[in-house]
Amino acid sequence: MGTVTLGVSIAVPEPYGSLLQERRAGFGDPAAYGIPTHVTLVPPTEVAEERLPEIEAHLAGVAAEHQPFPVRLKGTGTFRPLSPVVYVKLEEGVAPCHRLQHRIRDEAGPLVRELQFPYHPHVTVAHGISEEGMDRAFEELAGYEAAWTCRSFALYEQGPDGVWRKLYDYEFGSGRPIAAVPAQGGSPVDTPTPTA
Repeated sequence: MGTVTLGVSIAVPEPYGSLLQERRAGFGDPAAYGIPTHVTLVPPTEVAEERLPEIEAHLAGVAAEHQPFPVRLKGTGTFRPLSPVVYVKLEEGVAPCHRLQHRIRDEAGPLVRELQFPYHPHVTVAHGISEEGMDRAFEELAGYEAAWTCRSFALYEQGPDGVWRKLYDYEFGSGRPIAAVPAQGGSPVDTPTPTA
């Protein structure tokens, strides 16, 4: 068996997910349609394919321990000059995201890993594009706001084509894995999280 590249994140539900994905593409980010709009919990991580059942069981257990929580996006931020990223900020939901990512990366679990940068939950809207494009993203989404109740997180796999595809949603409270179906932007890479 080989390896797979996985990520764990919170999907930004519709209609917000597609809108931000389209805006990201409009700023000139060529990766926009290969990356569903999300809040990262575990960044891209290469694992042995045979560990997938163990990882899936771990994620179901973590989801069962947590409850739905409100998320509110408001305004923009940037990691420049440290990293070429512009993002929409989380105004609400930061603490639960911190708890989730810490628990998912628990040293006793199958997704333990060090992070390149301190964890900072956000929604990327421009990455590695021209300074002009990043400036546009920062300015044009400065007044952006969205809110929903987060009821799950998801496991994604990056395909050989570079596209991230959702494998399962893990529902808070039950840990029940829900198989993904095509949704966001008509692409085969996301399914909306239920809203309140």
